[in-house]
Amino acid sequence: MKSYSKLIMSCVLVLSFACSSSSYALALRSDTDKPKSSSLQAAMRKLWEDHITWTRVFIISAAGDLPDKDAATQRLLQNQVDIGNAIKPFYGAAAGDQLTALLKEHITTAAEIVAAAKAGDKAKQDDATKRWFANADQIAAFLSKANPKNWPAAEMKAMMHEHLKLTTNEVVARLHGDWAADVAAYDAVHEQILKMADMLAMGIANQFPDKV
Repeated sequence: MKSYSKLIMSCVLVLSFACSSSSYALALRSDTDKPKSSSLQAAMRKLWEDHITWTRVFIISAAGDLPDKDAATQRLLQNQVDIGNAIKPFYGAAAGDQLTALLKEHITTAAEIVAAAKAGDKAKQDDATKRWFANADQIAAFLSKANPKNWPAAEMKAMMHEHLKLTTNEVVARLHGDWAADVAAYDAVHEQILKMADMLAMGIANQFPDKV
């Protein structure tokens, strides 16, 4: 009877090992077979989530005069370099550097807006806001020119303007101490940036199917 029980236990162990091995192999195969476009989408989402995350850290630091402001600023500016580098395999080094320059201007101008708003200097705030939207239009034009079929100019401009408006809501809520609105604004920014990242990843995948 004992030997029979041992035989059953041995069979169970063998079957368990076989099933776990099969599951591991299936998981490994599914990861290996994952389309490159999915990897591109994940990478693009990470870059743009970093963009809004470090923008939020900067807004909080600048609004509260916190000691991590400079560190947050440098990390945020590095993100713009990372985004530019991400498109270089597809559009070339010059295009990547141009996008980085445009995005850095996007960040530094936003910093001007926060500083002016905090100081109550409406003239400076309005001037910086005007330049901020002009820069957004330049980014939209750059993207559309690089991939006109998948990134139509009107859609890119609307996308960039929405990003700016949602970020503005976040700044205003933070400066006014409206914490519920602040949280809601960040959630809205987050949702929009994921759609934006997916649109950019899909556009690259459609334009460069051999590279993705």
